Amino acid sequence: MAKESSFDIVSSVDMQEIDNAYGQAKKELTQRYDLKDSGSSIALDKQAKTITVNAPSDFVAGQVTDIIASKLVKRCIDLSAIKWGASENASGGTVRKVANIIEGIDRDTAGKINKDIKAQKFKAKVTIEGDKLRVSSASKDTLQDVISFVKGNDYGQPLQFTNYR
Repeated sequence: MAKESSFDIVSSVDMQEIDNAYGQAKKELTQRYDLKDSGSSIALDKQAKTITVNAPSDFVAGQVTDIIASKLVKRCIDLSAIKWGASENASGGTVRKVANIIEGIDRDTAGKINKDIKAQKFKAKVTIEGDKLRVSSASKDTLQDVISFVKGNDYGQPLQFTNYR
């Protein structure tokens, strides 16, 4: 019997790059003329994997989130890894927006990816291992087909393909 080849489907972001983008956005916030004295602030919580924006209005909060997004894109962070919540009223008449940084594939998304791969009838076996999926097959061509199929679908978060053997 032929040796099985495999790869992993994971969803991860480089927190150091997010930290660098956060630093750049914070610096621009203090230097930009229209936002300098607006009372806006950005906070990054690495443990909870959240970015919090405090601003005096929804409009200013939108400008600050655009600055963060532009810095993340320049740092090669996929914006689908950042999920912004709705604006909330905060103390003092300010607005707060919180973004969650998505790390790992949750059970629902993993099940959807598994179901989609099986629906295509690839000769490959998919196993869900925590927050990643392992796809294995005897044919490397089948694995390449699975990779291109998964890349062609949108699952609401960035996916990477690692440990290809």
